[in-house]
Amino acid sequence: MSEQTALNTETVTSPRQTIASGSPFSLDDQASYANWRAKKLRSAGMPDPVTVIDPGELSETERQVLLQTSQTRNFALFRVTSPPGNVEQALRAFGRRIGLLDLDQNLCAEDSGVTAITVKPTDTEHTYIPYTNRPLGWHTDGYYNAGDRQVRAWLLYCARPAAEGGDNELLDHEIAYIRIRDENPEWIRALMGPDAFTIPSNTEHGEEIHPDHSGPVFSISATDGSLHMRYSARQRNVIWKDDALTREAAAFLLDLFKRGDDHIFRYRLQPGEGVISNNILHRRDGFRDDPGSDAKRLIYRARYYQRLPVPKEY
Repeated sequence: MSEQTALNTETVTSPRQTIASGSPFSLDDQASYANWRAKKLRSAGMPDPVTVIDPGELSETERQVLLQTSQTRNFALFRVTSPPGNVEQALRAFGRRIGLLDLDQNLCAEDSGVTAITVKPTDTEHTYIPYTNRPLGWHTDGYYNAGDRQVRAWLLYCARPAAEGGDNELLDHEIAYIRIRDENPEWIRALMGPDAFTIPSNTEHGEEIHPDHSGPVFSISATDGSLHMRYSARQRNVIWKDDALTREAAAFLLDLFKRGDDHIFRYRLQPGEGVISNNILHRRDGFRDDPGSDAKRLIYRARYYQRLPVPKEY
């Protein structure tokens, strides 16, 4: 299947439908949830980076280790021993080799579909925080995308860190689901509502880039039963459904990020290091580039419409 025809256009399970018994995400199946929860919470600790010799020629062994680590935590770190000359080309090959085919061609992406994230002006009417040195709040990628364009996986690769700052924090969205459900299962029901979370329309140069888009925060894939999260901690340009349960759930999430959790991992990517992820929650510290140098912080990002494949052992 070619990249042009491989687009995953699955729609998420309607929150009005009953999630199948046996799914840990069914609010009516406490036993399945308890078993899954216990296994999930055992996956504590930051994983060691997986050594990758050449991202453009990923070996099957490297691939399986990355997928096995990601299966447990929904993300994996990797460290490249031979940094590529053409980073965008190598990362496209890396994604394809892992099993990620459908790139999200976002507004500021390069022609390759891989985005170079650095402090720079963009050909847009709005200031997009990723392209500044300001802190970037908790979010999942593509939260403003329509239902058939949901970002289900992404990778980051560090070509050059900032002189100071720019650390990332990572939180598996399944852990966030556990924290919310343990506190109040009805909050999960509210966050699965079809209008729980709305992103207003975005217009650039007189053209509507995307219309108002409402959808759930948590949804279940109709393809494989996996949990997907769509979220931004931004207080502006995000509209939460105006009911008590949704407001309480949103406030709980903000408080969770503020007070911290032992499954929140902090990591500062070094040159040649990266992350692959099933679009987990993440944020970025503000940073400072060396004012006496043109060598700015440079992170490459690719986003995809598929999740990472299941490794062989699973």
